[in-house]
Amino acid sequence: MPASRRDLLRSQFELTWSLFEYHLERLEPADLLWEPAPHCWTMRPAADGGWVPDWADVEPDPVPVPVPTIGWITWHIGWWWTVAADHAWGRRPRERTEIGWPGDRDRTVAWLGDLRAAWLAVFDQLGDADLDATASFPWRDDPAYTVAHMIAWVNAELMKNVAEIGQLRLLRHARAVHPDPPGGSRGSSVEELEADHAGHHQQQAE
Repeated sequence: MPASRRDLLRSQFELTWSLFEYHLERLEPADLLWEPAPHCWTMRPAADGGWVPDWADVEPDPVPVPVPTIGWITWHIGWWWTVAADHAWGRRPRERTEIGWPGDRDRTVAWLGDLRAAWLAVFDQLGDADLDATASFPWRDDPAYTVAHMIAWVNAELMKNVAEIGQLRLLRHARAVHPDPPGGSRGSSVEELEADHAGHHQQQAE
């Protein structure tokens, strides 16, 4: 029997989640707020004991775009995923400032697991007519985009964020083992790299 649209979308989601679990199971507390570059966005302690994400209320995004920490990415997942579920259930979508971040490794992993369970509950109540309805998020009631498009968008957004978290985790641990890469190129400016490249070609020409 051919797979239904809902089953296909769920299968894609579960594949993405399995990749996420690989990294979540190996996530260390120090991974969350490790800053991969001086120009980054992270989570910062708030006066009330919670956490506040770095953010810029400007359009377009800052240039260059700040590199987010794993902690910031997990908060961002919690934000857009919570809002997506709110729209799917017909609830009032929560504002960005209403989405708190747990702040430590174990509670963050548990929070993400709760978001997954809530999202699967959305899957369970969707029929073909629901999938064909106009989506209200992340597009504003554009009839060209259906709830099926929203579900596919969640899958794609989660996959992107999982890849970012995985790369940051691997990079941190690789740098811990090998702090200085071969050739000593880390930290070189674009101009320095271009100069090295030009010098290499000059030597070949000679």
